Amino acid sequence: MASGRTPPPGRGDYAVLRPITTRWADNDVYGHVNNVVYYAFFDTVVNGYLVERGLLDIAGSATIGLVVETQCRYFAPISFPEPVTGGLRVEHMGRSSVRYGIAIFGGDADTASAAGHFVHVYVDRETRRPVPLPDDLRAVLETLAVTPGGAG
Repeated sequence: MASGRTPPPGRGDYAVLRPITTRWADNDVYGHVNNVVYYAFFDTVVNGYLVERGLLDIAGSATIGLVVETQCRYFAPISFPEPVTGGLRVEHMGRSSVRYGIAIFGGDADTASAAGHFVHVYVDRETRRPVPLPDDLRAVLETLAVTPGGAG
């Protein structure tokens, strides 16, 4: 690209793809999904995956992930009632933190409408102090490790 901007990632850049439903309220006055909704999509992709794998009990897990950093780049608009797909990968794992790479794909598009990341620091629910990633969580997250722009 002449502008030097990184092109949008593709579906194959993500270890997991999850369907998401847009809602009427997601559209703004300009007729497309508002930028803040993408962060809700990101949360849905990450936490839905963790809940389905039995790694997050929203009300009872002793260890929880808190968002400490987010970033999103927008490439193309999407609008209700367009179906979207969320892509998920793990870009980095530390002792108590994970950087999740997430993308949102509109309709059947092969390239992302938006892409970004969440960094979660895993903490004790009560003390809010960082704790090592639980072994079961680490084992599952290792299966999601994908190098951006290439295979895992």
